[in-house]
Amino acid sequence: MIARLDEVWRAIDPVRLRRTLLDMLNIYSPSGKEEDIQLYLEEILSRSGFRVERQEVEHERYNLRVTMGSGEPELYLVGHVDTVPAWDLEEFEAHEEGNLIRGLGSADMKGGCAAMVEAWLALADALKPEERPSLGLLLVVGEEENGDGSAVFLEQRRPPWVVIGEPTGLAACFAHYGYLEAGFVTRGLRSHSSLPELGNNAVESMLRLLLHLGKAPLFDRERGEIVYSIRELSSSRAGFVVPDRCEAWIDLHLPPDMDPAVLQESIRSIATDAGRFIPELNMELSFDFSSPGYDLGNDSRPVRLVEEIYARLGRTPDLSAFRSHSDGNLFHAAGTCPIILGPGFLENAHTPDEQVLFDEVAEAARIYAALGLGMG
Repeated sequence: MIARLDEVWRAIDPVRLRRTLLDMLNIYSPSGKEEDIQLYLEEILSRSGFRVERQEVEHERYNLRVTMGSGEPELYLVGHVDTVPAWDLEEFEAHEEGNLIRGLGSADMKGGCAAMVEAWLALADALKPEERPSLGLLLVVGEEENGDGSAVFLEQRRPPWVVIGEPTGLAACFAHYGYLEAGFVTRGLRSHSSLPELGNNAVESMLRLLLHLGKAPLFDRERGEIVYSIRELSSSRAGFVVPDRCEAWIDLHLPPDMDPAVLQESIRSIATDAGRFIPELNMELSFDFSSPGYDLGNDSRPVRLVEEIYARLGRTPDLSAFRSHSDGNLFHAAGTCPIILGPGFLENAHTPDEQVLFDEVAEAARIYAALGLGMG
């Protein structure tokens, strides 16, 4: 494998990779509007001689799937081409600052997608068809919304392993946090804003409820294991009145071994207990979405392969857990083992300052190519 790997690594073209990444960043592709970027990527792959399958998700929305080698691949490289909506439609495009590339989706995860495409092209350029590994490439839509692209793929195929290029700073995550979405509604009594004593302010009730939750040991940010964030807080807007309704949504990311159902009951118990401290609390609690985490362990062929690849690159492998929600949860629930590994960092994904280091994207391409050779 060593000789072939050196040949493939030499075939990775940084000029081509940079152009692909910049072009992708300059194509606006929020969830639901991914067709333009899929047409662009389909052209690149087709021009290299591959038959690209469109997996229809809904009208004008489709995944791209392509394979090389013989037989059904044991490993797929998986990237999502959609992004969150632009903060500013005038500023979403690529901005180069030497090795640093900014732009919507640069970390999450067009950097990873571009690296996967470059790894694919390098394998095709360096190796004859009969020498190529059995490998799949899957570019999906809809990850930032409900994972409908990956769900369509999993209806047809469930490969043993996938590598998903979410931003991990090139840490190879064989474990993944779970996710729980909690929704709270408080209701009160509307009254004129100058006479609040005649009403019951739903916003005040919600704030007291959230403070009560935050004081529970379960949500201790310094000692607890749960990562939580109050994502949304809104009230009824009816003019110069005491609001009679308030709604809040909380994102909770759970350690890989924590059961979301157990956490739901704990939250329900804490919230119910808040009624002893908040006068006339009228509360509704719902859990619209949950997904368990997973831990694949550190004793498998892919783990050993990652360690070998990183040693060859002069890197120390970081086998940490991925802290966010991703399609990895969906793949694992379907019986596939997902490795989360990609360029960029979560801390600036989904922000106006989203960025990725080009050198890290190029390194990701080398890692993906090596994994393809080693697993194929």
